[in-house]
Amino acid sequence: MRLIAMLLVVPIIEIALFIQVGGLIGLWSTLALVLLSAVAGVALMRSQGAQAGREIQRSLSEMRDPSQPMAHGAMIIAAGLLLVVPGFFSDALGLLLLIPGVRRLLMRRIAGRVVAGRAGMHAATMRRDPHRPPYDQGVIDGEYIVADDDPRAPVDLPPELGDDQPPRRTGGSGWTRH
Repeated sequence: MRLIAMLLVVPIIEIALFIQVGGLIGLWSTLALVLLSAVAGVALMRSQGAQAGREIQRSLSEMRDPSQPMAHGAMIIAAGLLLVVPGFFSDALGLLLLIPGVRRLLMRRIAGRVVAGRAGMHAATMRRDPHRPPYDQGVIDGEYIVADDDPRAPVDLPPELGDDQPPRRTGGSGWTRH
């Protein structure tokens, strides 16, 4: 229900703000502001997204929990997307998300609703496919056929793999003509 209300209310707010701002500063200035915010949003997503990625890598290399840098990165990307979307209301929301204090407050509110679990995998609990034998020493039995050095030579298959008259290769793949 909230999503439907937002889908109806947000466009009305955006249109009303376009009309108000356009009446104050004119059509061309309003369009210039919209385009400038879109360019700023793209630039922000590139620079801040890369910085957030480096922070995530740093936390992983230091064996720290990467959830906080990931959440900050996701909110920075959301801020950039809100700046790219044409409209002054979405731009205001995007600018709010750029403030670290607002992001921390929002993360605390969201973290209260998230339930995290722990997942792991241990060798003792792994199941083996019942149709495959265990390969304890790393030895796998197999059969092989020694092929001629000439790749165009006819291939002779063992009787159990083919019929009595195996097809002869005439050379080439059939895709090119020589």
